Amino acid sequence: MSFHIVEQAQARLNRSELAVPGSNPTFMEKAANSTADVVFLDLEDAVAPDDKVQARKNIIEALNDLDWSGKTVSVRINGLDTHYMYRDVVDVVEQAGHNLDMIMIPKVGTASDVYAIDMMCTQIEDNMKIGKRIGFELIIETALGMQNLTEIAAASKRNESLHFGVADYAASTKARTTVIGGPNKDYAVLTDADDNGNRDVHWGDMWHYPIAKMVVVARANGLRPIDGPFGDFSDSDGYAAQAMRASTLGCEGKWAIHPSQIDQANDLFSPSDEEVSKAKRILEAMEQAKKDGQGAVALDGRLIDIASIRQAEVMVEKAAQIAAN
Repeated sequence: MSFHIVEQAQARLNRSELAVPGSNPTFMEKAANSTADVVFLDLEDAVAPDDKVQARKNIIEALNDLDWSGKTVSVRINGLDTHYMYRDVVDVVEQAGHNLDMIMIPKVGTASDVYAIDMMCTQIEDNMKIGKRIGFELIIETALGMQNLTEIAAASKRNESLHFGVADYAASTKARTTVIGGPNKDYAVLTDADDNGNRDVHWGDMWHYPIAKMVVVARANGLRPIDGPFGDFSDSDGYAAQAMRASTLGCEGKWAIHPSQIDQANDLFSPSDEEVSKAKRILEAMEQAKKDGQGAVALDGRLIDIASIRQAEVMVEKAAQIAAN
């Protein structure tokens, strides 16, 4: 390991993250009773301009009056380029900061964007004598944000997670797609022709690069990488495929833009009993190897060594975190 120790953000279960419009009190009440690990109450994209002031009031009331126990609750503020943002931060944190876990900052483009919200939150927390530090979720959804990702991730001690906002990212990069997440038939390769001249088409994942980059930067800074929305909530198989690609790359969870996606995300981002059992067997085998003075041993016909311990520990710790929730 490097001599530089990466400080980890506050540990939170983040398999599913439910998006809820602040303009709909009924949806917020249902969200409080849902099985989502994290709920973010939205003041940005899901709320029309004429409804933003009332939505802010609704969210403050929901934070103070609903029972959010067993959940992490966040509020997505409006972008720093709007005149709604400062009142979002001031009103919500002043009036309901004691009941708020995180603020979600959309379209983060530079480290100074994070610094600005950090400064506001610090002053409000000090003034209101809010004992806990509100964390930050950062949505990377522009080319500028992806370019400055490393600096953004390290911009504040409040930072907890990076999220990939696929729709706005596609618009920012002028990608040829109008769907929210998922594959694109034009992002494909052709195999060489076989003896009969036939060529197979293999679709690729056009979002592989930004998600892979986000995972690396998040982990290098002790943050949670979270995959964003999948727009077609009627396509559970497509959602699962995207979630598993993100999970394989290292993401801890995925957004749910519809209640039907919550339990699916919880299941997809939880290690299976078989995986946990194997991880425990690896730890037991390596403990025995240590006693025998060995640095590596064989288990089920495969080599396991010190690196295997770290992989297994991640799996077992995740299972314990889920069991304790």
